[in-house]
Amino acid sequence: MNLNIDITDAPPSPLSTSSARTTYAASLAGKAPMVEKVTIFRGDEGNPLLAPRGVWAVGNRLLVADTGQNRLFCWNKLPETEFAVPDLVLGQLETSHTGRNAGSKVHAGSLQYPSGIWSDGQRLVVADAWNHRVLIWNSFPTQNGQDADVVIGQPDFESNLPNLRGVGATPSAQSLYWPYGVFSDGQRLWICDTGNRRVLFYEAFPTQNFTAADAVIGKPDFTERDYENHEPIWPYSVRLNAEGVLSIADTQYYRNLIWHRWQDAFAQPADVIIGQPDFDANGMNQFSLFPQQNSMSWTYDAFFHQNGLFVADTGNSRLLWFDRIPTENNALADNLIGHDNFRTGSENSNTRFGTDKQLYWPFSLCAVERCLVVADTGNHRVLLYQITNP
Repeated sequence: MNLNIDITDAPPSPLSTSSARTTYAASLAGKAPMVEKVTIFRGDEGNPLLAPRGVWAVGNRLLVADTGQNRLFCWNKLPETEFAVPDLVLGQLETSHTGRNAGSKVHAGSLQYPSGIWSDGQRLVVADAWNHRVLIWNSFPTQNGQDADVVIGQPDFESNLPNLRGVGATPSAQSLYWPYGVFSDGQRLWICDTGNRRVLFYEAFPTQNFTAADAVIGKPDFTERDYENHEPIWPYSVRLNAEGVLSIADTQYYRNLIWHRWQDAFAQPADVIIGQPDFDANGMNQFSLFPQQNSMSWTYDAFFHQNGLFVADTGNSRLLWFDRIPTENNALADNLIGHDNFRTGSENSNTRFGTDKQLYWPFSLCAVERCLVVADTGNHRVLLYQITNP
């Protein structure tokens, strides 16, 4: 059975009766997880989300980068209803404020187009993309608009030029240009320095402003700007699983790159390509009019779950599920969320008249224990799927 829940008809509150679970539950093939219910979440009823591009769940908290309104929301409890007032806002002093850099100049508590999020429940890392920096809170914020403790990519909290000197400047080990994705294993930090077409690596979690990266993925050195087909062309998100497998969503070439050992990414091309047959291939949906079981369009994220992998096939408005992390190029997905078959895309005739019953340009994923959180960006909402282990 394909995992194509009609999310519009699902009630926003959790399902409790067995008949309701029968109606809205769907299972994936093989050893994949099963979705029992989905909660549609739109943020604060009087102040809803606008194009959220980042989600993260840790403990019982939900973090959402409300990207279109330059703020990050925190709910201390995973929402079970369509609307809920946030417990905390960052980037603004009030939950209703939306201006870039809080309507002023860039500072330690402001945001401009926040995207990727990572937290272990104590520390918080946010990709402040259009300020060309990454912000770190050493302990989890407790006040609206709270200043960050550490800035990466800029010499201070009042600077925000790309590559320190503006568009066209040569990158360095300390500079950033449109950083969209962040990830940590609790000890090390990875940053998708998307505009510089590379991923920066920090051997130790940064504790000082303007910390230089220790290594780079996708370039032979920190100042190189040219790129080759075997490198991440437009890296948007980076993920690592407990076994050390590294995933980079390479948006511009419609593919996801996998290294079986994260340490190998500094010296060699990816071991596996998802979405393309080889490094020279770069076609949207592999130059097909319709998507396929092994093709993608504008992929922006992926997230490991159990022994498998969810991939945000954003341009096709679907999530692809792989029961096992692929070991060969161009692997067929085992299932999907968002459509009832692999040949339907986001602009096909049966979906173009409305998106409320399906995913529409999902940008960000987070799978933790029994919860899959999806930033359904084009629909200006977040979806929380409850999943059970096989």
